[in-house]
Amino acid sequence: MKKIFVGNLSPSTNENELTDLFSEFGRVRSIKLALDVFSNQCKGFGFIEMEGHEARSAISALNGKEFKGKPLRVNFESPKGRTRRR
Repeated sequence: MKKIFVGNLSPSTNENELTDLFSEFGRVRSIKLALDVFSNQCKGFGFIEMEGHEARSAISALNGKEFKGKPLRVNFESPKGRTRRR
């Protein structure tokens, strides 16, 4: 199971729309949008879980693709708190 980061989402994006979009590449195991507490609108990003080969297909097809007037940013989730320092 791989976790995918999806960024640059429109505030009006909902989980059903993203599930439909990513389902073209395989089964969406889970989806979680970051929502604003007060407005309940999307904060512009979310996470999707899919099988590895399906996730790779979705990333290569959807990264940079326009969705609701904005180019999506789609890639594997980076481990939290792991920054590269020199």
